[in-house]
Amino acid sequence: MEDKRKFYSEDEIITLDFDDGESFECGIMGTFEVKGKEYIALDTLDDSNDVYLYEYVPTEEDFELLDIPEEDFDLVAAEFDRLMDDPV
Repeated sequence: MEDKRKFYSEDEIITLDFDDGESFECGIMGTFEVKGKEYIALDTLDDSNDVYLYEYVPTEEDFELLDIPEEDFDLVAAEFDRLMDDPV
């Protein structure tokens, strides 16, 4: 199992808490924009290779993560995939 923590600084790691009581630590891969809204990609730090996508809304003190509506998810996921495939 690869230790993904080495790719993220301490302030780039957050814990996602789900309604069912489950939680995951994730590294913040980055934010990106689609149609005027900002989204965030979160890399799970376990060995699953899962990436979570959320709408990212900055607040005065921190930020809020919102679920992406089903009708927008495919477009957001396609933009994330495009960004991941685009060489830097």
